[in-house]
Order: sequence, then structure tokens, then C-alpha cells
Amino acid sequence: RVAGYFRGDGLTIRHSLISDTGTEGIYVIGSSDVLLERNIIRRNNIERLTGYYPAAVKIFNQSWRVTVRDNLIIEHPDSNGVWYDVGNVDGVFVNNHVEGAQIGFFFEISKGVVAAGNVFVNNEQGIRILNSERARVYHNSFYNSPVMFDRNERSAQGDHFGWHPQTGPDVDEREGHVFVGNLLVGGTGFDAPLLHFDQTDSVCGQLTRPMAAQVDGNVYVRGASTQPLLSWSPVPGASCQTGFSTLPEFRDAVPGVESRGQALLTYSGTVFRSVELRHFELAQPLPGVTLRAVSAEARAVTGWDERERLPGAYPETAMPRD
Repeated sequence: RVAGYFRGDGLTIRHSLISDTGTEGIYVIGSSDVLLERNIIRRNNIERLTGYYPAAVKIFNQSWRVTVRDNLIIEHPDSNGVWYDVGNVDGVFVNNHVEGAQIGFFFEISKGVVAAGNVFVNNEQGIRILNSERARVYHNSFYNSPVMFDRNERSAQGDHFGWHPQTGPDVDEREGHVFVGNLLVGGTGFDAPLLHFDQTDSVCGQLTRPMAAQVDGNVYVRGASTQPLLSWSPVPGASCQTGFSTLPEFRDAVPGVESRGQALLTYSGTVFRSVELRHFELAQPLPGVTLRAVSAEARAVTGWDERERLPGAYPETAMPRD
């Protein structure tokens, strides 16, 4: 049912096709210094099991420095894409294409990850960061794939799997996230927030600091919608969570966010070179969108030379900028 269980430091899996498994494709357990690179991972959990939580790639139980780089991860409607689950430390998730999953990249109850240069297409969630600390998300492209950072009251006390939350950050340590230089696009008919920073009502009085250390330089493209552009917590109030329909509303309520962010909510032009052919370079310059600084750690893990890039996973447009 699983293509392979792997336990051991220094593992490399490269240039492989992992396809049509009953549950998981690759399952890495308690291992360090692992590299998964240039693989095609598709159609896993074909048994469509319920009461079980599969992923095309599962990184599980206190695995350190696992790098997932330049993989094609597609066709997982009944599964997550890549899931770092419980106690993992200092992950790297770069230059991957993830399409058609429940959650494209899931980082749960873990400490420290850099996600950069990835493309997420038609996932229920592109990235989800749950009950974790220090997730740094730079220059990714999201198409119909909302992003969620969230936290709740789950701890080692009274939990069905007490050792799970014990391996990650404690309830009051789930913060320090960075979300910078990303491109979030909702296509025709997309009617949901593009970005979430959510926490449950049960921790409203306990967790009063924001989850994010920095949210800036992102570009949001979406048409008319009945939903907020993004949601944020904590804020004053019984539920300590609210939504914002525009970036000026967001900036007024939360000082320091999105000073260089832009929202194109009435834009009718073509955004990507070709969604149908899966070319997610920008088709043309977006109005008012300029180069953004790229952090040193993003350059280090991706190998990018540019110190400035356009928001999203690609450095340039198909048509020249002025």
C-alpha cells in the first residue's frame, strides 16, 4: 500500500516515478539530512481510504533537515501532497510544482521550514502551516490554492496522541512566520479568501501575539467575491478573528503589514502565460508590480542569483517590463 518506508540519515531519492499506490508514496520516518529531488509523484491513495490521513510524501516524527526540491506532485484529490508531520525541524521545500491535492504542502507541529519558488495549482489549500513555528514562505505562486497559517489549543495534555504535540512548539510558541513576495491568484469563479492567519476561539485570551513576524510584498489577484480577501487573528473581540476585503483595511487594523503589498481586485488582463499549458510565468507586467528584495536564506536554499525578483516563483515576465 505504500511505495516505500524509509528510516535512516543521508537518504537521497532522485529521478524516480512514484505512482498509483494504495496510500502513501514515500514515507520518511525519524531521519535527518534527506533529499527528495526531481521525482514525479502522482495518483497516490488510490484506495481513497477514510479515517486515515495519507500524503503523497509523508515526512514523519522528528526528521531534521529534509529537503524536497524540484519535484512534480500531481493528481492527489484524496490525499495531501507533501506533509511534514510532527516534530520535524528545519525543512526545505523549494522549486516544486504541486497540483490537485487537498493540501499541497502541509507543515504541522514542527519547527522551522523555508518554502520558496514553488507553484501550487488547484489545491484545496496550497500551503497550510498548523501549530508550528518559524515557517518562512518566499516567492511562491498560488493559483486557486489558498494559504493558511493556523493554530489551536492542541497540546500534550489530554491529547489522544500526547507525544505528537510534545515534539513540536508549545501552544504559546506557534509564531515567527514570514510570508513575503508571494503571488496569490484566484481564477474565474474562485470565491474564497486567498490568505488566512486563523486561530480557534479557545485560545483567544491566551494567544495575543500575531503568528506572523512579517507579511509584506505579496500580490493578490482576484475578481469579485462574496468573501474577504484575507483573514487575520488575533484581533480584539470574542472570536479574535476577522476578515479584510482590501489591503488598506488590513493595514489600518494591523500595523506593519503589507507596506509593499498590492491587491488587484478588478484586473481583467491575463496573469499567467498559460494556465492550460501549465506555464505560470507572468504573461505581462502586472499594474504597479515591481521587483521585490529576495532574502538571503531564500537565495541560499533555491540557488537563485538575483537579489530582486518579481513576486511569485518566476523572476521575469513572458513580455518585457518597461
